[in-house]
Amino acid sequence: MSDSKETSSGNDRPGATAAFPYDRMTVERFRRTFPRARWNDDLKAWFVPGKIAAQRFDRWLQRERSQTETHADLKGRDAFAFDPIVSKYLLRLDDHLEVVTPYSRTVVDEMREVPFAAWDGDRRAWTVPYRSYDALRRHWSRIEEAAIRNEPEQRKKRREASRGSEKERAARARATERRRRRYPLDPENLPPFGRPVMTSTYGVVVFVGCDGEPVDPEIIGTSYADVPISSDSVWGQWRPATLAELVKTWPSRPGSKIEHGIWRQPTIDELRVARKTAASRERQRSSTGA
Repeated sequence: MSDSKETSSGNDRPGATAAFPYDRMTVERFRRTFPRARWNDDLKAWFVPGKIAAQRFDRWLQRERSQTETHADLKGRDAFAFDPIVSKYLLRLDDHLEVVTPYSRTVVDEMREVPFAAWDGDRRAWTVPYRSYDALRRHWSRIEEAAIRNEPEQRKKRREASRGSEKERAARARATERRRRRYPLDPENLPPFGRPVMTSTYGVVVFVGCDGEPVDPEIIGTSYADVPISSDSVWGQWRPATLAELVKTWPSRPGSKIEHGIWRQPTIDELRVARKTAASRERQRSSTGA
């Protein structure tokens, strides 16, 4: 939103430069607080004289942000009162809203799009300030649909309906195959071992070895239909990438052509998704002591 930096004017007066997005009322409040401040057209910023100018501006800015958030919360509270979301998944508290739903990947993805929404692990709920109410309303239909779909009774009905079906057998086969943590590779183009790479089936993984075992053609159609393999493909062994490894991994260059082969360098967007997943996985391990 803004910036302050200790500096000096042309005649070596101590002070700080201060910049913030233009708003007439904000500028008026700034001028009342700092009457000796002068606009510097070269820097496109205000020069505030004084040895502690930077600290004074930072304190003023913190008050401005607090007042802005309070005003936005009041507007959101009024919007909720005028047109409330009525749902068993939404709780209204004095100073914020809470979203409590069965676990759903869709709900998580939608809530991450709501500004200032935060997961409260102790309460097992998403907290949403009133200033984000309009954004929450825009995402609510998808959140509620996903919550209903993932109620225990609904999930049980789907399991019973699919029991013994071809779809269930295929899903079980894919789950079993994933637990084996193997992947078909081209023996002439093996990935770098010990480094995160992108795969089409399991996302970003770290390959740890390849013993040359030939790939069974019968498994390809059920679990690796989207992998461009050849008749001499061999199994490679992999493990999930750790958060530390993903943070150190450089993404593919922006604008570079993506070759959708057996493996490749991940893009920055793919790394961001993988880092969120790895961070969540490590938090779960920490909480369970595993």
